Amino acid sequence: MEWTIWAGFAAGLLISTLTTPVGVSGAVFLLPVQLSVLGVPSPAITPTNLLFNVVAGPGALWRYRRDGALRGTLARRLVTWTLPGVLIGAAIRVFALPGPGVFRLLVAAFLLPLGSWLCWRTLRPATRRPDTAEPSPLALAVIALTVGVVGGIYGIGGGSLLGPVLAARGLPMARIAPATLAATFTTSVAGAAAYAVLATASSGPVAPDWGLGLACGAGGLIGGYLGARLQPHLPETLLRLLLGALAAALGALYAVQALA
Repeated sequence: MEWTIWAGFAAGLLISTLTTPVGVSGAVFLLPVQLSVLGVPSPAITPTNLLFNVVAGPGALWRYRRDGALRGTLARRLVTWTLPGVLIGAAIRVFALPGPGVFRLLVAAFLLPLGSWLCWRTLRPATRRPDTAEPSPLALAVIALTVGVVGGIYGIGGGSLLGPVLAARGLPMARIAPATLAATFTTSVAGAAAYAVLATASSGPVAPDWGLGLACGAGGLIGGYLGARLQPHLPETLLRLLLGALAAALGALYAVQALA
């Protein structure tokens, strides 16, 4: 329907404009909109969300590459281990978790702690340790693989999970942001492709909604640019608190609906 295309574009634009200044993936908040407002069926909602990441992400990634922020081993290691994880997560999502009730529980299980973490970290910011080393190669592999599996199931690319984990280790955002964005974009490409292939082996709605995903991504591409321009002029503390409260409220809503 034509209204869903325009609604998806507007949702991607608005969400990316609000989330880009605080460094949170807009896909996290776009998924509930697709599920409850736009009526994307499960499990097609997950690859549609990955498609949003694919379309909305290249602008910022190109900027990081031009500035040389993607140099080093962190981005390469994250991409190496999140890629197989997202393929495993896609298979789990299609063949083991097709029901909307279980999927709503997954949404709640992710959004509730994410929202709580955003609020808590905003009110009690961590002490910066700019010289802290990144996790060992083995620890980073385990973290990235786990996040890739969760990202493949949830359709978020994994960057919004990797960022908090690495930030808790004391790594500076100047190193975290480009690396997690590279992992999010790469795994989203692989995840969307995996769902398209898995659609041939499933009778359900597994392939992404291409029209809606592209519309949301186009809005996200513009919104990400606007958010980056607005960042110096917006109160970051208020934005983080609002986003955290929104995520926690959405998680609580889906928990109630799934358990009802």
